[in-house]
Amino acid sequence: MTNTPADEAPRWLDEEERRAWLGLVGIMRRLEHGLDTQLREEGLTHFEYGVMAALSESPQRELRMSALAAYAEGSLSRLSQVVARLERKGYVHRRPDPADGRYTLATLTDEGYEKIVSAAPGHVAEVRRLVFDPLTKAQVKQLSTIGRRILHALDPDHSDDDRD
Repeated sequence: MTNTPADEAPRWLDEEERRAWLGLVGIMRRLEHGLDTQLREEGLTHFEYGVMAALSESPQRELRMSALAAYAEGSLSRLSQVVARLERKGYVHRRPDPADGRYTLATLTDEGYEKIVSAAPGHVAEVRRLVFDPLTKAQVKQLSTIGRRILHALDPDHSDDDRD
């Protein structure tokens, strides 16, 4: 991260940058709520859905908690709380990693897999309604490019991942 030296004037946002920034902040604040609202009908939060989706796409529907935290863009402590909640619902099971007992594996249960499969169509419809339907094909391509560039600035080592 670079900071402006004390003797250098800040590079203030011009009016177009300011409008773009405020638009992005509005999206970041409202999109998660919009997706949570739809998934609440399924008894899930958007973060829980993301955790379950990551597990559903992994070999044997299983990941180390540390890898799952990175994929879910959450802290290990937040992920542990969410996985504990998913365990109580019967959607996820945790166990020590037999290859290295210092790690914990999270596994999506059959019931969890059925839940993610049943929740996916409504979730995708809401993503389409909120994000893609208002855009042209050219704008979707621009959004993809813009997203990759911003993700690269945030995390150059992991910005090429396909994530929901």
